[in-house]
Amino acid sequence: MPEQKTRPDTGDVDEFLEQLDDPAKRADSYRLIEMMSVVSGEPPVLWGTMIGFGRYHYRYASGHEGEAFLIGFAPRKAEFSIYLMGTYMPEEIARRDGLLARLGKHRMGKACLYVKRLDDIDMNVLRELAEISVATLRAAYPAK
Repeated sequence: MPEQKTRPDTGDVDEFLEQLDDPAKRADSYRLIEMMSVVSGEPPVLWGTMIGFGRYHYRYASGHEGEAFLIGFAPRKAEFSIYLMGTYMPEEIARRDGLLARLGKHRMGKACLYVKRLDDIDMNVLRELAEISVATLRAAYPAK
Protein backbone atom coordinates (compact mmCIF):
# COMPACT_ATOMS: atom_id res chain seq x y z
CA MET A 1 0.00 0.00 0.00
CA PRO A 2 1.40 3.46 -0.84
CA GLU A 3 2.66 5.68 1.95
CA GLN A 4 0.37 8.49 3.08
CA LYS A 5 1.59 11.85 1.72
CA THR A 6 -0.26 14.23 4.02
CA ARG A 7 0.80 13.82 7.61
CA PRO A 8 1.76 15.97 10.58
CA ASP A 9 5.25 17.40 10.62
CA THR A 10 7.41 19.29 13.09
CA GLY A 11 7.24 22.68 11.37
CA ASP A 12 6.39 25.79 13.38
CA VAL A 13 2.92 27.17 12.63
CA ASP A 14 3.89 30.77 13.46
CA GLU A 15 6.95 30.63 11.20
CA PHE A 16 4.80 29.21 8.41
CA LEU A 17 2.25 32.02 8.78
CA GLU A 18 4.94 34.72 8.93
CA GLN A 19 5.90 33.69 5.39
CA LEU A 20 2.50 34.79 4.09
CA ASP A 21 2.84 37.99 2.04
CA ASP A 22 -0.66 39.27 2.78
CA PRO A 23 -1.09 40.66 6.33
CA ALA A 24 -4.88 40.25 6.09
CA LYS A 25 -4.46 36.56 5.18
CA ARG A 26 -2.10 36.16 8.16
CA ALA A 27 -4.60 37.84 10.52
CA ASP A 28 -7.46 35.68 9.18
CA SER A 29 -5.27 32.60 9.69
CA TYR A 30 -4.84 33.46 13.35
CA ARG A 31 -8.62 33.94 13.67
CA LEU A 32 -9.15 30.46 12.21
CA ILE A 33 -6.52 29.01 14.55
CA GLU A 34 -8.24 30.53 17.57
CA MET A 35 -11.67 29.21 16.57
CA MET A 36 -10.50 25.74 15.50
CA SER A 37 -8.37 25.30 18.63
CA VAL A 38 -11.40 26.00 20.82
CA VAL A 39 -13.75 23.78 18.80
CA SER A 40 -11.36 20.82 18.63
CA GLY A 41 -9.63 21.28 21.98
CA GLU A 42 -6.39 20.64 20.08
CA PRO A 43 -3.39 22.80 19.17
CA PRO A 44 -2.57 23.70 15.56
CA VAL A 45 -0.15 21.35 13.78
CA LEU A 46 1.36 21.70 10.33
CA TRP A 47 0.46 18.96 7.87
CA GLY A 48 2.62 20.09 4.97
CA THR A 49 1.09 23.43 3.94
CA MET A 50 -2.13 22.80 5.86
CA ILE A 51 -2.82 23.57 9.51
CA GLY A 52 -4.75 20.79 11.21
CA PHE A 53 -6.33 20.27 14.62
CA GLY A 54 -6.65 16.86 16.26
CA ARG A 55 -6.44 13.65 14.32
CA TYR A 56 -8.27 10.44 13.64
CA HIS A 57 -7.38 7.08 12.15
CA TYR A 58 -9.59 5.87 9.31
CA ARG A 59 -9.88 2.56 7.50
CA TYR A 60 -12.00 2.04 4.39
CA ALA A 61 -13.67 -1.20 3.30
CA SER A 62 -11.02 -1.39 0.54
CA GLY A 63 -8.37 -1.77 3.25
CA HIS A 64 -6.90 1.70 2.68
CA GLU A 65 -6.16 3.41 5.97
CA GLY A 66 -4.41 6.46 7.28
CA GLU A 67 -4.54 9.47 9.56
CA ALA A 68 -6.11 12.84 8.96
CA PHE A 69 -6.80 15.96 10.99
CA LEU A 70 -10.29 16.53 12.40
CA ILE A 71 -10.57 20.07 11.03
CA GLY A 72 -8.10 22.38 9.40
CA PHE A 73 -7.31 24.93 6.75
CA ALA A 74 -4.72 26.00 4.23
CA PRO A 75 -4.04 29.70 3.61
CA ARG A 76 -3.64 29.53 -0.18
CA LYS A 77 -2.70 32.61 -2.19
CA ALA A 78 -6.16 33.26 -3.67
CA GLU A 79 -8.35 31.90 -0.88
CA PHE A 80 -8.55 29.71 2.19
CA SER A 81 -9.22 26.00 1.80
CA ILE A 82 -11.16 24.98 4.91
CA TYR A 83 -11.39 21.26 5.66
CA LEU A 84 -14.53 20.10 7.48
CA MET A 85 -14.62 16.43 6.45
CA GLY A 86 -17.18 15.41 9.06
CA THR A 87 -19.77 17.55 7.29
CA TYR A 88 -19.40 15.32 4.22
CA MET A 89 -20.67 12.25 6.09
CA PRO A 90 -24.04 11.22 4.60
CA GLU A 91 -25.94 11.90 7.83
CA GLU A 92 -24.65 15.50 7.96
CA ILE A 93 -25.05 16.67 4.35
CA ALA A 94 -28.54 18.19 4.77
CA ARG A 95 -27.53 20.05 7.94
CA ARG A 96 -24.29 21.23 6.28
CA ASP A 97 -26.15 22.51 3.23
CA GLY A 98 -28.59 24.44 5.43
CA LEU A 99 -25.70 26.12 7.24
CA LEU A 100 -23.84 26.85 4.01
CA ALA A 101 -26.92 28.75 2.80
CA ARG A 102 -26.36 31.13 5.75
CA LEU A 103 -22.54 31.21 5.66
CA GLY A 104 -21.96 34.05 3.23
CA LYS A 105 -19.61 34.34 0.27
CA HIS A 106 -17.95 30.95 -0.37
CA ARG A 107 -17.69 28.12 -2.84
CA MET A 108 -17.56 24.37 -2.32
CA GLY A 109 -15.00 21.95 -3.66
CA LYS A 110 -15.06 18.16 -3.59
CA ALA A 111 -13.43 18.03 -0.17
CA CYS A 112 -13.28 21.57 1.18
CA LEU A 113 -14.86 24.96 1.54
CA TYR A 114 -13.22 27.93 -0.17
CA VAL A 115 -13.38 31.41 1.35
CA LYS A 116 -11.44 34.49 0.22
CA ARG A 117 -11.75 36.56 3.42
CA LEU A 118 -13.27 35.78 6.79
CA ASP A 119 -15.08 39.13 6.74
CA ASP A 120 -17.14 37.73 3.84
CA ILE A 121 -18.68 35.01 6.00
CA ASP A 122 -20.58 34.52 9.25
CA MET A 123 -17.97 33.14 11.66
CA ASN A 124 -20.69 31.74 13.95
CA VAL A 125 -21.94 29.57 11.08
CA LEU A 126 -18.38 28.45 10.28
CA ARG A 127 -17.88 27.57 13.94
CA GLU A 128 -21.08 25.49 13.91
CA LEU A 129 -19.86 23.65 10.81
CA ALA A 130 -16.53 22.99 12.54
CA GLU A 131 -18.31 21.69 15.66
CA ILE A 132 -20.41 19.31 13.55
CA SER A 133 -17.33 18.08 11.71
CA VAL A 134 -15.36 17.37 14.89
CA ALA A 135 -18.27 15.64 16.65
CA THR A 136 -19.15 13.53 13.60
CA LEU A 137 -15.57 12.36 13.00
CA ARG A 138 -14.97 11.60 16.68
CA ALA A 139 -18.15 9.49 16.74
CA ALA A 140 -17.31 7.70 13.48
CA TYR A 141 -13.64 7.13 14.32
CA PRO A 142 -13.27 6.91 18.11
CA ALA A 143 -9.75 7.07 19.52
CA LYS A 144 -8.33 3.70 20.46
